[in-house]
Amino acid sequence: MATEIERAMQEIDVYGFTILESVLSVDDANAMRAALIECEKREGTETTHRGTASHVANLPTLDPIFFPTIDHPRVLPILEHFLGTSLILGSLNSRIVRPGDPAQGLHSDIGQDMLNPLSPVMLNTVWMLDDFTEEIGATRVIPGTHRSGLQEPPKDLELKHVVTAVAPIGSVLVFNGQTWHGGGANNGDHNRHALFGHYRKRMLVFQCDPHDKFPPEWFARLNDRQKELMRMKNGPGAPHAADSHMR
Repeated sequence: MATEIERAMQEIDVYGFTILESVLSVDDANAMRAALIECEKREGTETTHRGTASHVANLPTLDPIFFPTIDHPRVLPILEHFLGTSLILGSLNSRIVRPGDPAQGLHSDIGQDMLNPLSPVMLNTVWMLDDFTEEIGATRVIPGTHRSGLQEPPKDLELKHVVTAVAPIGSVLVFNGQTWHGGGANNGDHNRHALFGHYRKRMLVFQCDPHDKFPPEWFARLNDRQKELMRMKNGPGAPHAADSHMR
């Protein structure tokens, strides 16, 4: 019988995604959600990327409560299988979908010029800090589209097979960055909170550089693997190249 990690790798290979249930305890997920709400009050911005939502960037610099998600033992081996052990944490951000926010347009997280159906350059993780239901806008994914060679659905394509990632609080959706996906519309009465851990092959730059404003007093709270994933083995220092520096 396949282990959870083996099954997850098979599902990502075939479907482009997998769901790991209850990776975080309910108490830990609730604590992270409370911390995220405080971070949003201080640092939240409005995003209109294919749909409106509240956005909080570079969470490792805002609260150490998020550190355990960086190298979680139920998630990291899956990422390493596809990206190699020299992968980096490209970013750890949050997209908070509020009541009335519409469905996000379906898309890949990898540019057309970097799509590779045989070997992805990026995988994404969605950490569910609420029970993910269709009503509050659970993420939607289109199975098999990681092999399509297309960054987004053609306008005339009828999407017949859409999966909504419904799962209990503390679960994690892991997907090949080439898989078409998008947040759902929030038709409920409360916000949908989630963390997005975005991992890249080592030759790529950060999406958000964790060295930017990283509190030096938190460095000792990182374990060795977290420091490797954040390119911080020698301590927080000068900012590295990152997407957010190149806009």
